[in-house]
Amino acid sequence: MAAAEVQLWVVCLLRVALATVYFQEEFLDGERWRNRWVQSTNDSQFGHFRLSSGKFYGHKEKDKGLQTTQNGRFYAISARFKPFSNKGKTLVIQYTVKHEQKMDCGGGYIKVFPADVDQKNLNGKSQYYVMFGPDICGFDIKKIHVILYFKNQYHSNKKSIRCKVDAFTHLYTLILRPDLTYDVKVDGQSIESGSIEYDWQLTSLKKMEKSSAESKDWDQVTDSKTQDWEKHFLDASASKPSDWNSELDGDWPGPMLQKPPYQDSLKPEGIDKDVWLHQNMRSTNYLTEYDLSEFENIGAIGLELWQVRSGTIFDNFLITDDEEYAENFGKATWGETKGPEREMDAIQAKEELRKAQEEEEEELLAGNFDARQNFFNRFHRRDEL
Repeated sequence: MAAAEVQLWVVCLLRVALATVYFQEEFLDGERWRNRWVQSTNDSQFGHFRLSSGKFYGHKEKDKGLQTTQNGRFYAISARFKPFSNKGKTLVIQYTVKHEQKMDCGGGYIKVFPADVDQKNLNGKSQYYVMFGPDICGFDIKKIHVILYFKNQYHSNKKSIRCKVDAFTHLYTLILRPDLTYDVKVDGQSIESGSIEYDWQLTSLKKMEKSSAESKDWDQVTDSKTQDWEKHFLDASASKPSDWNSELDGDWPGPMLQKPPYQDSLKPEGIDKDVWLHQNMRSTNYLTEYDLSEFENIGAIGLELWQVRSGTIFDNFLITDDEEYAENFGKATWGETKGPEREMDAIQAKEELRKAQEEEEEELLAGNFDARQNFFNRFHRRDEL
């Protein structure tokens, strides 16, 4: 093991004491992965996975991951872990994906599920919390999905985030923070970030929630009749004295008026709706933080997708609450093998070119004047589109 790699793993181990790692999967124990991952049997036509590092790789064992094996199939597989809530915590979701088959149409994304997901019956209708990762189809769709489940609906990021479309392994990272900011990274570099509230167009939902709550609370105070009628209420016409010092004296309570005895159909006078709502919100913490990126029962991660051409490899799954740990984990895994992977691909490409040239020369000697065209048709370039 290289010295740099050892140092990175030492940093990762030190971060464990500070970070909470909810799930981590590198497929380093061979076929034992089948004891942790559950293939859905919801449909007998679902495609199957195998453990593979592909045709070219940076490290034969470390680069092994779940590879799709059958063309034109849906896939559904998942792994369970101890349930947790990310309320008040950062949520980091990270993994690597490699489309060595030169993806023409299909998904490379992952889903994070509630703990009660039915793994054996996992399918496209199974509820999930987060869907994240690349999706490619033709020339039009080359995007990174970031879909969040909120208020019984799925909401997509309104920004167009482009994914990688070459045949190499890439590291995808999603960070959801409790201050309602987010970050999408590819290969350790931030390519999109911002506000969860605004980039998922959730402000309208919040306004609806607030309006509904205000109306409900106001109806409660005006329709409470005898139960609330005898209580005091704030004198909306009063103003704070000029010599009132809020730092020394605290919040000015304002004078209270006695409500008259309840009479049917008589509305309470002297109380302003906005003033009452302000007092109510201050006393009952009405303006609470909205759960735009908080999930109470996270307990599974999985792949539920469709691919026209198979061959994609998924590896280095990680769910944690620590951004630095995720960064170091990415460097210690993908970061160590990305270079050798490209080197191996370049060597293979040169070898393919050499063989193709030899075949072309043989065909030319045989009098086949279409050999040059055959050469170009046969040689497959892996460079990014």
